[in-house]
Amino acid sequence: MKKESIKNFFNNKTARTVLILLIALLLVFAVYRVFFKSEEKPSNAYEATELEERLSKILSKIDGVGDTSVMVSEEEGKAVSAVIVFRGADSILTRMRVIDAASGALGIDRANVLVYPAES
Repeated sequence: MKKESIKNFFNNKTARTVLILLIALLLVFAVYRVFFKSEEKPSNAYEATELEERLSKILSKIDGVGDTSVMVSEEEGKAVSAVIVFRGADSILTRMRVIDAASGALGIDRANVLVYPAES
């Protein structure tokens, strides 16, 4: 009984057309989702805190430092370490200035501030 009803369904021109259109619509939707994603940030994107944004603005004003990205790790509301990625002149002097400014602003030991140049 099932085989006959399936055969009858596929022998019906209208049913086949509707099925093909439905499959085409699903494919168009899938292609749209893959290739035309919205420009929204992913839900797991990192949102900088106010402290990180303020520190980033301060650091970007240092001679030889351009754009910066800052991540501050906190425990019990106190900064304990920082990672800083910067664009600009990659020299020992620039790195030392960034480390000094960040450790002073956050009140943490210089050893807990990691500084890296951004890829070009």
